[in-house]
Amino acid sequence: MASDNKVVIVTGAASGIGLAMTKGLLEAGHDVIAVDRNAAALAALVQLAAGLEGTVETVAADLALADSFAHITGTALVKFGRIDVLVNNAGIGQASVQNGTRKPIRFWETTPDQWGRFIAINAAAPINMARSVLPYMLAAKRGRILTVTTSLGTMVREGYLLYGSSKAAAESAMAVLAADLAGTGVTSNVLVPGGVTDTPLVGEAGQRDKMLKPAIMVPPLLWLLSDEARAVNGQRFIAADWNLGLPAPEAAKKAGAPIAWLSIARMPIEPS
Repeated sequence: MASDNKVVIVTGAASGIGLAMTKGLLEAGHDVIAVDRNAAALAALVQLAAGLEGTVETVAADLALADSFAHITGTALVKFGRIDVLVNNAGIGQASVQNGTRKPIRFWETTPDQWGRFIAINAAAPINMARSVLPYMLAAKRGRILTVTTSLGTMVREGYLLYGSSKAAAESAMAVLAADLAGTGVTSNVLVPGGVTDTPLVGEAGQRDKMLKPAIMVPPLLWLLSDEARAVNGQRFIAADWNLGLPAPEAAKKAGAPIAWLSIARMPIEPS
């Protein structure tokens, strides 16, 4: 195992972007705690991981349930003895309320239960996962929290209030977390694909051959785990803008910006 091996929790690990990131991490020699609701898909992931450099441990869990977070963290500590990285990737997509149609769903046409589920998974789960792992990262004076959100255009798109605003809440939370973590050795950053991505979350919408592929997330993810990126905090990286022809730090500079749209803030961020 490589000396720079990391122990990484990935939520939503069994399909789409999560599966691509999990495979990329394992190929790079990192160990992964793969979390997903779908136990059958996790079993398939174990088969896929056979022969790869890193080790995978699966956890079937629903992140809408309050006891899931301690269970995931405890599994990681029992298996690997530490937690170096949390990748908050699990999410509910717009397709879950579109009912197979491409017609925008107005907020008042959705149910309180649907809204509650979006908030629980897309907004609250990244915060609750961070809360669960942070005591161990802070004690070690090192750790990285990476959260997958979405493009600003999607956050304000017609008919996308459930998905867009819940993802915006997650990004805002990660910006506050980055500020709170300054100087601790633990960092918080955001990673987004940069466009519609070919995953189950998009349902039947669009032409899949024209969509971004989930593996686009792997190069920036691996760099964010590297020693070069140990001090990077409070940044948002767009995977579609990551230029593989450039040295990684230069690619990161071109693909990155302050987290949560701080680059367009008109008022200064007041200190506490």
